[in-house]
Amino acid sequence: MRTAVISHPHCRKHKMIGDHPECPERLDAITDRLLASGVDVGLTHLQAPKAEREHYLLAHDEALLKHVENTLPTEGLANLDGDTWLCPDSFKAIERAVGAGLLAVDEILADKLDAAFCSVRPPGHHANKNSSSGFCVFNNLAIAVKYAQSKGVKRIAIADFDVHHGNGTQDIFIDDENVLLCSLFQYPFYPNTAVKNNSHIVNSPLPIASNGDDLKEVFAQQWLPKLKAFKPELLFISAGFDAHLEDDMASLKFVEDDYTWLTEQLCGVAKEGGCKGVISYLEGGYALSALGRSAVAHIKVLTEV
Repeated sequence: MRTAVISHPHCRKHKMIGDHPECPERLDAITDRLLASGVDVGLTHLQAPKAEREHYLLAHDEALLKHVENTLPTEGLANLDGDTWLCPDSFKAIERAVGAGLLAVDEILADKLDAAFCSVRPPGHHANKNSSSGFCVFNNLAIAVKYAQSKGVKRIAIADFDVHHGNGTQDIFIDDENVLLCSLFQYPFYPNTAVKNNSHIVNSPLPIASNGDDLKEVFAQQWLPKLKAFKPELLFISAGFDAHLEDDMASLKFVEDDYTWLTEQLCGVAKEGGCKGVISYLEGGYALSALGRSAVAHIKVLTEV
């Protein structure tokens, strides 16, 4: 089907302290594995445009934007939150990371694409309306969701399978009943913020050592009924691959087949409900080989949407 990988070389320009797990090589791992797999042949490759100031303000307040702008260093590194640093070129990456989702929305609403994978960094799902944290500066996916809403899309679902709770996304949409958020994550674990459930926020905390069987149970019992009843017009995915068995960032035990299965289920629900398209955003994933293999397994399913 009509599937694109959206990225930009500037996403490699964002660099933090030495040996930081959220590194430019993450994108290389995905690109290299895509080429080796042969999946690349059937994909469209698009360059992410620059986001504008007005786009960040769709999901964030002016104070956060000014704080990020004022913290950008002219040399060296500047610390945003203890886990997240900025270098002089960081904003060049940030504006493309946000811009990827905007382009994906435009292309799907124009009926030019069925699915898109935004292979960008920095990630975004820990950034809430007024703060950056957890390697995330702005909430890329949340901005794209808000942008889609501004284009007239009424019902939007978000599936977040990063090993860390997407607290920023939860906080941004906690009062928006037109957005269904389904999120699974290791618990207790970073970011250790409040896990809030309501009629449209479905959090699925998993204990240490949970595996693919636990994932399937969560999807069948907690996510599937909600997604089917909601019938989203657009489906967004926060695709974190740090729950992989080989990723020592955390202690879950997913493997590539689990990411394939979950993506198949999500895309199946999207198809059945007449969804316009699927937009997936790279979040976590820090064991480079596992990240590359898992992301390509995920993208392969998206090509068959």
